[in-house]
Amino acid sequence: MSKLPVISGQELCKALKKIGYSIDHQTGSHIILRNETTPHRRLTVPNHKEIAKGTLRAILRQAGLTVEELKELI
Repeated sequence: MSKLPVISGQELCKALKKIGYSIDHQTGSHIILRNETTPHRRLTVPNHKEIAKGTLRAILRQAGLTVEELKELI
């Protein structure tokens, strides 16, 4: 398994935009993204300087991405 990159919430949002997610709204320090194509998944990304490893892994799993695919997007 590849090592997770250290990434901020803003950088993760930019990477997810490349695969079809757009910002739906923001509640506090959490950005809610929505997939524009089917299935219309929703992802919650914390707007922090550094996303925790477990949180990043969970977001990648929900988005259907691998660590290698994320590295290519950033």
